[in-house]
Amino acid sequence: QVQLVESGGGLVQAGESLRLSCAASGSIFSVGAMGWYRQAPGKQRNLVARITRGGSTDYADSVKCRFTISRDNAKNTVYLQMNSLKPEDTAVYYCNLDARRIYWGQGTQVTVSS
Repeated sequence: QVQLVESGGGLVQAGESLRLSCAASGSIFSVGAMGWYRQAPGKQRNLVARITRGGSTDYADSVKCRFTISRDNAKNTVYLQMNSLKPEDTAVYYCNLDARRIYWGQGTQVTVSS
């Protein structure tokens, strides 16, 4: 069984920063890409950022130059550094792992006040 445990969400003011972490544990074989998605109320879950095992990254246009994704392969952990947060970044953020099948974390709330 694979578990993804997220941490780091919270309530901040616009312009501030947060760092999300997601640690994968359990019977993991062939760990591939890891990423972050977000879902605002009444909206679809969308990709925020994704990183391959080799370190190649992909970002949603709305977060480029503000968010940075990174990973520690030895710890099966992915991070999302979020700077210059905006109210429109408010959402539940979900960690995603591609390891022969797709795994999801439970989600962590990020709320940005104006």
